[in-house]
Amino acid sequence: MATPTATTEAPAGKHEFPPFQSENFPSQLFWLTLSFVLLYVLMAKIALPRIGSILAARSKRIGDDIAAAQQLKERSDAAHAAYEKALTDARSRAQGIANAMREQQAAAADETNKRLEAELHQRLAAAEKSIAATRSAAMSNVGAIAGDSASAIVERLIGKAPAAHEVTAALDEVGNP
Repeated sequence: MATPTATTEAPAGKHEFPPFQSENFPSQLFWLTLSFVLLYVLMAKIALPRIGSILAARSKRIGDDIAAAQQLKERSDAAHAAYEKALTDARSRAQGIANAMREQQAAAADETNKRLEAELHQRLAAAEKSIAATRSAAMSNVGAIAGDSASAIVERLIGKAPAAHEVTAALDEVGNP
């Protein structure tokens, strides 16, 4: 069987951990100081200026982007205002056209109504003239019909036809036109 080669026990002579040995302190402090100064110089001269320039470039780019966004917003607001004004103008023009067409249609309708009304009045007047002519013709015939009827009634009642001038005189007494 194999024996283990690594042990965790301290060797026969008790030795301290080298960084904790007091004879090594001056060299450790020297290297610590030298490392700190070198790191400080590297950070101050190389790393921090690069980081600063990156931050400045980012800040400038962000500022430029904000300025460009503000310009685009202003242009967008101006375009929106122009759109709203054009829309308002178009609505007012459309309203004006609609009002003009409405007035034009109303005037045409009034014209048509007046023309039809005048035509109806002419027809009504012609119909009234026709009715009056027919009535006067009928009334003129009424006298002849009344005379014939009266003559026929008298003839039937007394058996003899009366003379035409007697029938006319009798009708005139009664009020026949």
